[in-house]
Amino acid sequence: NRRQFFALSAAAGAASAAAAARAQQQFFRICTGGTGVTYFPVGGMIANAISEASGTGVKGLVATAVASTGTRANINAIGAGQFEAGLTQADVAYWAWSGTGLFEGRPKVDSIRFVANLYPESVQIVVRRGSGIRSVADLKGKRVSLDEPGSGTLIDARIVLAAYGLTDRDLKPEYLKMGPAADRMRDGALDAFFTVGGWPTGAIAELASSQGGIDLLPVDGDAAQRLLRQYSFFSADVIPADAYKGSAETKTLAVGAQLVTS
Repeated sequence: NRRQFFALSAAAGAASAAAAARAQQQFFRICTGGTGVTYFPVGGMIANAISEASGTGVKGLVATAVASTGTRANINAIGAGQFEAGLTQADVAYWAWSGTGLFEGRPKVDSIRFVANLYPESVQIVVRRGSGIRSVADLKGKRVSLDEPGSGTLIDARIVLAAYGLTDRDLKPEYLKMGPAADRMRDGALDAFFTVGGWPTGAIAELASSQGGIDLLPVDGDAAQRLLRQYSFFSADVIPADAYKGSAETKTLAVGAQLVTS
């Protein structure tokens, strides 16, 4: 009957309008990192700010932060058009754009574009307190983790070692992520490890609070100046005293955590 006809027509119209609104709604996906690392909550805050600023409705822009395996995967996903933006280290973004470093021998991802520098990710070289290791040069012959193969930290560690005249062959190298490296140091099976990231980092903070404590090695002087001249993605940085329990102020280098798009 007529009443049913108008009711069905109204329902169909509402459904059609809702479908049109969904079709016109734009999604802005930001790939970040694992849920337990800094990139994920930072990406979430950026996504919330974008969504709130754009408003809601048919023309609203909805931004979301998506967990990922990290910097290298983010660059590849943005280059492939799978995500609209992502978080990355400045060094990895440079290597992707130039086809060097981690991307040596691979197609350049030269479609990426810089949006913003977010915060410094410091080169942190952690040693056992009382080990007698006071400089990068003292790592010669020591048990040192340089991070896992394929990581940006591994390449940065090798760049820093080279500035002090060292290579993997001069060490007793291991290739572990920060968590397992911290565990081995706690057990006395490792003398030092490299990581690149914001401070304080949970695994290092926990290690610093355990029996014995830790120190951070500086990257400074002539070696640091050479690296700053050679690599545009490095910047001078200082980790303040007591960033970790009992740690001294430490001069080092940093790479920017960046928001990039295509």
